[in-house]
Amino acid sequence: MTEETIFAKIIRGEIPADIVYQDDRATAFRDISPQAPTHILIVPNNPIPTVNDVSEQDEADLGHLFVVAAELAKQEGIAEDGFRLIVNCNRDGGQIVFHLHMHLLGGRPLGRMVARPK
Repeated sequence: MTEETIFAKIIRGEIPADIVYQDDRATAFRDISPQAPTHILIVPNNPIPTVNDVSEQDEADLGHLFVVAAELAKQEGIAEDGFRLIVNCNRDGGQIVFHLHMHLLGGRPLGRMVARPK
């Protein structure tokens, strides 16, 4: 059984969030600490701790996250100029909340994906 996360509470409406999309498979809400003019988190309603925990049974729900991301990018007006989708995995990958989620970022040029080591 997975540990309860803040995202599960947002999905259930127990914690307030600026929800921009929700259906039976996914919920999307604005990041409280945005890294770009548009920064939305898209999460599967069925909690999966990390990418390492994904199974074949999750394929449809995870594919749905991309459909939601594309629709939100259009709604936010960033689809034409471009946007970035990020999924972090575990601590070294930058994952903070252990409920798999996709970051949708855009609204300005985002630069390099990863900084080069010095």
